Amino acid sequence: PPGSALAGAMRAARLLLLLLLLAGAMLRGAGSQQCHPAGPGAVPVLRFTDRHAEIRVPALHRVPSSLDPLYGLVRRCLDLIQQNPLPTELLRAALNDPSSVRTSQVVQYELGYVVCAAVALLFTVAVPVAGMCFCYCRSRRRCGGRLRAHRRSLGCRRRCLLACLSLTSLVILVSVTCAFVTSQRVKGQMEPGLGAVPSTLRTLRQHLANVPQGVQMVVDKFEVPRKQISSDLGGLSRSVGLSIHAQLQAMTYAALADLQDRAGDLQTSLHHLQIVHRTARALAAARAELEPALRERRRRVVALLDDPRCTSCASALGRAQGLQLGADYSKVPSVEKVLKALAGLPRSDFAEMIRQGNGTFNSIPELAVERMAQVIQDLRSDLSRTAEKVQSIADGFPLPGYTRPASEALAEAEQRSRPYLREAERFERYRWIAGTVLCSIILLILACNVTGMALGAYGLSKREDPSDYECRGEAGAKFLLVGVGLAFLFSWLLILLVFATFLVGGNIQTLVCRNWVNQEIYKFIDTPGNLPPSMNLTRQLNLRRDSNLSSAYRECKSGAGLWEVLQLDSSYDLDEHLRTPQYTADFQKRLGDFTADLGDVRLLRSEGRQDLETFARSGLDEVDYGRFQEEMKNPVVQTSLPGLARNLEGLQKMQRNSTVAGRLAAEARALWHMQNSTVQSQEALVAKLGESVQFLSRLAPHLKERVRRTLATTASVEARLPLQAQQILRQELGCFTRKELRYFTQYFNWVGQTLREDVASCQPLATALDNGRVILCDRIAEPWNAFWFSLGCCTFFLIPSIIFAVRLTKHFRPIRNRLM
Repeated sequence: PPGSALAGAMRAARLLLLLLLLAGAMLRGAGSQQCHPAGPGAVPVLRFTDRHAEIRVPALHRVPSSLDPLYGLVRRCLDLIQQNPLPTELLRAALNDPSSVRTSQVVQYELGYVVCAAVALLFTVAVPVAGMCFCYCRSRRRCGGRLRAHRRSLGCRRRCLLACLSLTSLVILVSVTCAFVTSQRVKGQMEPGLGAVPSTLRTLRQHLANVPQGVQMVVDKFEVPRKQISSDLGGLSRSVGLSIHAQLQAMTYAALADLQDRAGDLQTSLHHLQIVHRTARALAAARAELEPALRERRRRVVALLDDPRCTSCASALGRAQGLQLGADYSKVPSVEKVLKALAGLPRSDFAEMIRQGNGTFNSIPELAVERMAQVIQDLRSDLSRTAEKVQSIADGFPLPGYTRPASEALAEAEQRSRPYLREAERFERYRWIAGTVLCSIILLILACNVTGMALGAYGLSKREDPSDYECRGEAGAKFLLVGVGLAFLFSWLLILLVFATFLVGGNIQTLVCRNWVNQEIYKFIDTPGNLPPSMNLTRQLNLRRDSNLSSAYRECKSGAGLWEVLQLDSSYDLDEHLRTPQYTADFQKRLGDFTADLGDVRLLRSEGRQDLETFARSGLDEVDYGRFQEEMKNPVVQTSLPGLARNLEGLQKMQRNSTVAGRLAAEARALWHMQNSTVQSQEALVAKLGESVQFLSRLAPHLKERVRRTLATTASVEARLPLQAQQILRQELGCFTRKELRYFTQYFNWVGQTLREDVASCQPLATALDNGRVILCDRIAEPWNAFWFSLGCCTFFLIPSIIFAVRLTKHFRPIRNRLM
C-alpha cells in the first residue's frame, strides 16, 4: 500500500541521516588532532644531541675531609706567622728588574718566616749539641745512672714521669699518624694535579681550535626543526580541512535534518490529503447508497413491530423508528483545492538533494588538500631558503681569526710548564721518601719508649728490694736510652725537613692561595706596570682593550662568549644574528596571505525551495479540520443495527405466532447483513479518515512557520559556510604559524645557549683558573702544610720525650744506698 511504502521511505531517510551524523562524529574525532597554541604541550620539545662534551673542562671542587679541622688550624697558624698583605712593590721589582730587589725588603715581608728559620736553626744546633753533651756525661756515668738513695717520694715521682712520657708519646703518635696520612695524600694528589696542568692547557687549546667545527655542528642541527616543520607541513592541509569540517558539521547537519523533516512533511501531508479526499467522497457515495435501503428496512421493521400479533414488540418500536442515517460527509470541507495546489509535488528529489549537499560538505578535507598543495610546496621552498640563511651564522662567526694569540699563549705556557712540573714531581718524590723514612724513625723512637716503659714497669713490680739488680728493669732503661739516642741523632734532619716544607707550603698558602681567594692576585696582574711587557696577558690572550684579566674572568665565569671578551675588529652581537623574524619573515608572510576557495555547499536547490514555498502556500492550514472531527463524532447510522437485531432475535423467541416469529428472524438477519456488509466498511473508512485528519490538523497550524524557518536556516547556513570556513582557515593557519615559530624559537635559543655555554664559551678559561686554585691550594697545599705541621709537632715533642725518658731510666735501675 502507498502508506507503508511511504513509511519505509521515511525510515530509510532517517537511517541515512543517522549514518551521516555518525560519520560526522568520526570526522570530528579525526579533526580534533589539530594544534592548539594555548594548550600545554601542544608544541613538542626539540631534542638536540651534544657532540662537544669531549673537549669540556670539568669543574673541580673542594672535597670535604675529616682532616678539615687540622687544615683550618694550620691556616690560622700561617696567618699569624705571615700577616703582611700581598707585596705588590716587591713583586713588581722582582718581575721587572730582579737586580733591584733588596734583601731587606724580602726579610721585612718574610719576617715571620725568618723568625721561624731562626728557631729551626737554633733547634738544629742546640739539640745535637745537647745530645753530644749527654753522650759525654754518659761516658762519665753522670747522666742516666742510678739513684743514690731510696726515698718515700720516689714512687710518686716515678708514676708522674711515666704519665708524662706516656702522654708525650701519645701526642707524638697522633702527630706522626697525621704526618703519614697527609704525606700520602700529597703524594696521591701531586701526580694527577701536575698532570692536570698540561692536559687543561691542551683542552683549552682544543676548545679554541674547535670553535669553527662546533659552530658548524650547531648550524647543522637546524635539520632537527626543519624535519619537524616538514612533517607538520605534510599534514597541514588535511588537518585544516578536518578542523573546518568538525567545527561546521553541527550547523550543517542540523540544517540538513530540518530540511529532511520538511521534505517528510510534504510527502506525508500529500499522502494524507489524498486519503481525506478519497475517503470523504467514498463515505458520501456510500451514504447515498445506504439511505434507500435503510429507509425500506425501517419501514418494514416498524410495520412488523406495529402488528397486533407481535407480542411485547412495543418496547423495540421506538428504536426501530429511530433507524436513520447519521454522519453526512457531503457537508465536510473539500480539500480538492489544496490537492490542486500541490499537484505535481515534489518536483525535486529531496533525498538526492540532501545526499549531494552532505557529500559536498564532507568533501571539504579533500578539497582543502587540493587547494593548499601549491602553498605547501612554496612553504617547503621557503624552509630550504631559511636553511641557507641559518648557514650564514657559521659563515659570519668572527672567532677563528682572533683566537690564534690565545692558542699560541696556551701552547707556550704548556711547553714552558713541563720542566717546572718535572722538577716539582722530582722534589715531591724526594720529600715523600724523606718524610716516610723520618716518620718511620719517629715510630721507632716511640717503640723504644713504649718497650722501655713496659719492661721497666714490669721489672719494678718483680723486684723485692730496690737495691737488687733486675734484668728486665735494666733492659727497659736501655730501650729508653736507645730512643733518646735516636731522637738526638735524627732531630736535626727532622727540623730541616719541617722547615723546608714549611717554607715552600707556607709561602704558597700566604702568598698565592690567600691572595688568589680574595682576588688580590688578579688586581696585581691588572695594574699597569706590575708585569713586564713579555707577560702582558691582555695582549697575549687578545682580550678587549677596555678589559683586563679580572673583568674577563668575571665575564667568563658568568657565561660570556669568547667574542664578548676578545678584541675584534668590529663588535659582534649574537642576539642580533639569532633574531627569529629575519629567518621566518617569508614563511610567516606566505601563510598570512594565503586564502583558499573551498567551494559553495548547496543544501537546497531552487526547485526544492519552490516546492516548500508552494507547500506553505497550498492552503493546508485553511482547511476546517474541526468540521471533519465534528462529523466523525456522529455514527454512520443513528440506531445501532446490532442492538436492534439482537432485540428482534429476543422478541422472536417470545412469539406464539410462527409467522411473526419468522418475520422477526428475517428482519434480524437483514439488519446483521447491512451491518456487516455496509456499515462496518463505512466505519473503517471513518477511522482511516480520522487518522489523516488528526495528522493534518496537528501539522497545519505550524506549517508556514516551520517551512519559513527551514528556508531561512538553509539560506543562512549556505551563506555562512564559506565565510566561517575562511575564518576557521585563518585561525588554523595562525595556530600552525605560531606552532612552527616555536620550533624556530627553540632552535635559535638552543643555538645561543650552546654557543655561549659550550661551543664558543669563555667559561672554560674561568673554570681552568678555578681548577688551578682547587688543585694547588685545596688538594696539594692544604695536606702539604698539614704534613709539616704534624711532623713539626713530632719534632718539638721529642725534647720533652728525651727529658722524661732520661729521668725515668734512673727509676728502672737498682738503688745504690737504701735509706729508710
